[in-house]
Amino acid sequence: MAGKISTDLIRGHTSTIILNVLRQGDSYGYAIYKQIIALSDNQYELKEATLYTAFRRLEKEGYILSYWGDETTGSRRKYYRITEAGSQFYEQSQKDWAFAKNILDKLINGGLNHDE
Repeated sequence: MAGKISTDLIRGHTSTIILNVLRQGDSYGYAIYKQIIALSDNQYELKEATLYTAFRRLEKEGYILSYWGDETTGSRRKYYRITEAGSQFYEQSQKDWAFAKNILDKLINGGLNHDE
């Protein structure tokens, strides 16, 4: 039976996940929240409190910018945009993840009667 992914496995990758969504275009909190659920095929739901804490941290680090959207579409929403520094951070995080994933695969699956 497939369950939802452990929050412990995701922790530390929240910024990269958010930046990945924002690489695809500017967005606002609830839409980003929904996009993360969709990207995970409903296997992961980032708590909204965690999401907004991450927005504040990412903005402080200069990886995203926020701005207020047009009120003509209803309620005024705060939108987020990835910066050049955010794009560079995302690229490095993606490389770090690929490296770590390879090492973890060896550590978890390697050993007896497995190819070295």
